Amino acid sequence: MASFGERLKHLRVQKKLRQIDMAGILGCTEQHYQTYEYNKSHPDYKGLLFIADYFDVSLDYLTGRKDTPDI
Repeated sequence: MASFGERLKHLRVQKKLRQIDMAGILGCTEQHYQTYEYNKSHPDYKGLLFIADYFDVSLDYLTGRKDTPDI
């Protein structure tokens, strides 16, 4: 099963966004965003909700509890 960071990267690439773009969307630095994709840290609950809403996927998908992104 894919990790949070792998799913986040996959969603970002699908939208043709760069890491710097996602950092701007999330209001953090590029380095901080990279820690998400590299599974070194994870966003807080509000951040997870924002990311799930932004990509229109469920929290279960984003966190690896489900393999389909359907809400």
